[in-house]
Amino acid sequence: MDRLHVAWIAFGVYLAITTWLAWRGMKKTTSLSGFALGNGDMGPLLVGITLAASIASTATFVINPGFVWKDGLSALAHFGIAGFGGVTVGLVVLSKGFRALGTKTKALTLPHWIGARFESPGLRTYFAILNLFLAIAFVVLIIKGSAIVMQMTLGLSYFWSVVLIVGFVFSYILMGGTYAHAYTNALQGAMMIVVALAMVWSGLHLFGGETSFLERLAERDPNLVAIPHPNGGLFGNVFDVFVAGFVVSFGLVCQPHILTKALYLRSDRDLRRYLVIATLIGASFAAILVVGLYARVGFPELDAVPQDAVVASYLGKAFSPVVGVLVSVALLAAGMSTMDGILVSASTIAGSDLFLGALGQKLFPKLDQTAREQMALKASRWILVAMGVGAFLLSLDPPQLVGLFAQHGIYGLVAASVGPVVFGIFAPRATANGAIAAAVVGPLVHFGHQLAVGFTLNPARTATEGVIAAVVVQGAILFASTRSRDVRAAGSLLG
Repeated sequence: MDRLHVAWIAFGVYLAITTWLAWRGMKKTTSLSGFALGNGDMGPLLVGITLAASIASTATFVINPGFVWKDGLSALAHFGIAGFGGVTVGLVVLSKGFRALGTKTKALTLPHWIGARFESPGLRTYFAILNLFLAIAFVVLIIKGSAIVMQMTLGLSYFWSVVLIVGFVFSYILMGGTYAHAYTNALQGAMMIVVALAMVWSGLHLFGGETSFLERLAERDPNLVAIPHPNGGLFGNVFDVFVAGFVVSFGLVCQPHILTKALYLRSDRDLRRYLVIATLIGASFAAILVVGLYARVGFPELDAVPQDAVVASYLGKAFSPVVGVLVSVALLAAGMSTMDGILVSASTIAGSDLFLGALGQKLFPKLDQTAREQMALKASRWILVAMGVGAFLLSLDPPQLVGLFAQHGIYGLVAASVGPVVFGIFAPRATANGAIAAAVVGPLVHFGHQLAVGFTLNPARTATEGVIAAVVVQGAILFASTRSRDVRAAGSLLG
């Protein structure tokens, strides 16, 4: 049996099991809340694996090691040290407060949570629209990265790889919503853990011999062992490498498919175990970044390969044909595990925050709540289909460096979300005016600076600038409104 037959058998088994899990999820999905968050009956192990698998996508397994291959230790420090640290701190700091308020307000999505916290239907609608537009960029990244792996593993053309990925993932999420997402992510997460360990193990032999690994890396290019990167570029200074890497990764926790995982849990008591499980698994996934260094040192011939295809090419050289096939199938699972999480959140946002929010009230004022909820569930699925068509068309001719394309989009969402979420949790007196200002200023600074320089800066830098600007603006408005309130209160006491 040749390599291609093994690949199709392994992939076929994966498709069959995933379809069965999605069918199980469909049987438990009877309402919009069940589609969005489940029925509050998931344990910390299942949700922890689901969270870790959602965070670690094709970007972690396929795209980001390509940046490490190109820029060396500077990229590794940015994504692996600052990035992992930011995500971990963000989860620990924000999850408890987010869950407490989300449970109290029965929020189904991040826009719903923000709208409820600040009592602002307009803010809820704004974040819903922003999420739907900017999430597409990350979906395109996942599709392209997965399609590259599928081309090399299954022998399909790029076009038919995109067709298979979009058709399969969108279909099983349409079937089962969050339960399909959680059940399939448990399978995908388990596969990803094994593959992560295998990929890290695959290059350990390069550390042996008389010449150290870093010396061999420096022989390829001395700039690869320097932090920050001497030639500038994406990682040319300490701010870009460490500060921006930490801040933007902290902010990535505020994506709708990540922070809302805390609402899946059965009880508050499960929160700590869930975070520990997700962090430990996430650490193993972050270690995959060293594969970029392995490829640079172990296989100089990969210098002719496009950056986004380095990992897929490395697998064919570092593993035997059969093992390489199994690893590649797991990489496809890694991409699908994040994409299905994004799609669940996006479709729920479409149904809950548009059709059950202020927009739905204006469009369908005569419908009762039950009828609107049923319409919202149907609408969420139709909008998911529309997103599938849009993602498919964009993926047919994606940007050359799809990682940067995705970062520009998703980091714009980070710049908008961090201020309202952080102030919403930790500043009880924060107002809607401050949240609205932060939500507008953050993306304006991020996209405005990139537009001014022709989108040549590290997206994490401009997103961090946006986060800082948003926090400063929201903090200033909070200070002014609090002081005004205190002055009025003092005046009433004196009067």
